[in-house]
Amino acid sequence: MAAFVLAHLSDPHLATMPRPRAAELASKRAIGYYNWRQRRHAIHRIETLDRLVNDLKAAAPDHIAVTGDLVNIALADEFAPARAWLDSLGSVKDVSLVPGNHDTYVRRTMGLSRLHWTDFMSDDADDTGHFPFVRLRGPVAVIGLSSAVPSAPLMATGVVGPQQLKKLATILAEQRDAGRFRVVLIHHPPRKGHVAFHKRLIDSRAVRDVLLRQGAELVLHGHDHIHSLEWLDGPDKALPLVGVPSASAAASSHGDPAAYNLYQIDGERNAWRCEVVTRGFVTGGETIAEINRTVLVPPN
Repeated sequence: MAAFVLAHLSDPHLATMPRPRAAELASKRAIGYYNWRQRRHAIHRIETLDRLVNDLKAAAPDHIAVTGDLVNIALADEFAPARAWLDSLGSVKDVSLVPGNHDTYVRRTMGLSRLHWTDFMSDDADDTGHFPFVRLRGPVAVIGLSSAVPSAPLMATGVVGPQQLKKLATILAEQRDAGRFRVVLIHHPPRKGHVAFHKRLIDSRAVRDVLLRQGAELVLHGHDHIHSLEWLDGPDKALPLVGVPSASAAASSHGDPAAYNLYQIDGERNAWRCEVVTRGFVTGGETIAEINRTVLVPPN
């Protein structure tokens, strides 16, 4: 049987940004808009994103996971174009999405991600867009958590909350017993180590506690805009926590340029094999190439 291929990209921060109305800047958005005009518009390039997505589509993955931050300052006019971008990426059956903090940047428009994108964030058995969702694709259970909540100016924190965590524990146990390869999607990484105070997942420890008790085969996140691989404690072995750069980050920008991961999953319960192929722009260049290839093996 051929391996199941799952693609992961994150944080596209879709350009160009609509022109905000004056009333829309009477909030945290004023700082975000200033940052966009001064710096971020040169980092997040639509032509970079388009080239990366074309490369991803050429790889013909079985499913695509997107871990949030489609928009920038959650203007009402940003959400419909983001929906159009999702539709261009793939069908609602073939693309799973969890939101990021920029998608719930302010309380006033925090419901617009669900209004416009629910089809991509819905459970196979429930189309209301409640989290966590479960989508069964081949041998894989794609499990989506939302850490996206409005935060104060200069803050980019996230929270999952006890209601989601209780349901997550049940889902992980059920899918383990069903013999599926469990992939958890979340925007903010539930790290063990130091995280900048203003960007942290506030209930990170509680998320890790659920993973410690129930396990998972893979946890994918965004938020940091860098390549990362860390190992979290699991019930019988460590589990991989993997992040990718922004999918629109220009090759000439500060930090890791745009990239995505392909996870080639095969095997069976208690004998899974997952090889990660990273493709993206080479730093300082315009070429998309294979950057890294590795089999995820827990450290001793």
